[in-house]
Amino acid sequence: MAQVLEFKLPDLGEGLTEAEIVRWLVNVGDVVAIDQPVVEVETAKAMVEVPCPYGGVVTARFGEEGTELPVGAPLLTVAVGASAGTAPAAAPAPAPAAEAAEAASAVSSEYSGNVLVGYGTAGPAARRRRIRPQSPAVAHPTPNATTAGPPTTAGPLAGAGTVAAAAAAVAVPEGPVAVISPLVRKLARDRGLDLREVRGSGPEGLILRADVERALAARETPAVAAPAAAPATGTAPAGERIPLRGVRGAVADKLSRSRTEIPDATCWVDADATELMAARAAMNAAGGPKISLLALLARICVHALARFPELNSTVDTAAREIVRLPGVHLGFAAQTPRGLVVPVVRDAGTRTAESLTEEFARLTESARQGTLTPADLTGGTFTLNNYGVFGVDGSTPIINHPEAAMLGVGRIIPKPWVHQGELAVRQVVQLSLTFDHRVCDGGTAGGFLRYVADCVEQPAVLLRTV
Repeated sequence: MAQVLEFKLPDLGEGLTEAEIVRWLVNVGDVVAIDQPVVEVETAKAMVEVPCPYGGVVTARFGEEGTELPVGAPLLTVAVGASAGTAPAAAPAPAPAAEAAEAASAVSSEYSGNVLVGYGTAGPAARRRRIRPQSPAVAHPTPNATTAGPPTTAGPLAGAGTVAAAAAAVAVPEGPVAVISPLVRKLARDRGLDLREVRGSGPEGLILRADVERALAARETPAVAAPAAAPATGTAPAGERIPLRGVRGAVADKLSRSRTEIPDATCWVDADATELMAARAAMNAAGGPKISLLALLARICVHALARFPELNSTVDTAAREIVRLPGVHLGFAAQTPRGLVVPVVRDAGTRTAESLTEEFARLTESARQGTLTPADLTGGTFTLNNYGVFGVDGSTPIINHPEAAMLGVGRIIPKPWVHQGELAVRQVVQLSLTFDHRVCDGGTAGGFLRYVADCVEQPAVLLRTV
């Protein structure tokens, strides 16, 4: 006899609490194999194909494409041990805990234990305990020792204070709030919204971001509707509304947090990159794999950070401490069809120019294809931003929170330059450094930027640090 098992959206790691359904890869009635991808979801970090740990027939799907689901919400149900012709028409109600455990034991050979890294379906593996939120309960009168008798219908004025108090108690229930997303909590907190007044539309009353946004819109409606009562003249169109979610929403949240928390400052300098371009041309003419300009700039950054470790750090605001990081994990800004992403090259300080070139190429291609993993996009300690590819000379970029600095590189173009006491046409680039003023003062930031500029102008400077 077939057992119907429920597959829930797994914990995708890196603190992610929700994901948006981009594309279903199976339909109801399809036969799926163990570990077969069944849905493509977009998180705040990347696009991910989620494999199903069960083998059988899909009996139900939960959520349409474009729907945002919290971690732990049902994705689909699978009839294990059934064929396509014998699949139930609809998924039955979830079995009690004891029956579900017995069913899981009976069909242990019909599923794998691996869904995603850090998530498994078999056995009580060591994993973070997740508290299932409960729906806000509505208080109902219960007979007790102090009840004077059965409820009576009172007039409009009888017991008005008691009725009002009871209504208030129902409107704002006590106890835990049914929300697990820290982004939802922050949105409500920043806008002064009491989450106990919000009715959740998620599984078991879970409060989603959309619920908070609807509550905020409803709260602000009276202020907006009052002027609308008068005849409107010259009212501007509402315009297109684009939801801030997925990668775009994550970028917006991170940049807003950076501007809110980090007291940043920017300094810049022009540098003669003629010798650096000539050195790169000589390397590539010598044969072997080609070396990218970004790889050479990354090598310069690594050496500069060894001299000025203050900029390879982060600030622990809770402990009021500056944490200097032991290794350099170099992020670089990459523009993709899905928006701006910052892939991270691990252990950049231990890599050669050739290794850096290969890793930059791999991550850039993955970014374009939308196949970057959450691990590829997290853990950076310093960011290199080559905005010269957009044809601009300078910028004051926002620091990639929680890092402490970002080096910006403009376009390299021929300009008149005084070289060896004479006016000449040289390849000139503008370098800018945006830094967290909490980790260092202008002297340190200026020393870092000057060292980078010296290495760009005279690449042989790097030989002293090898």
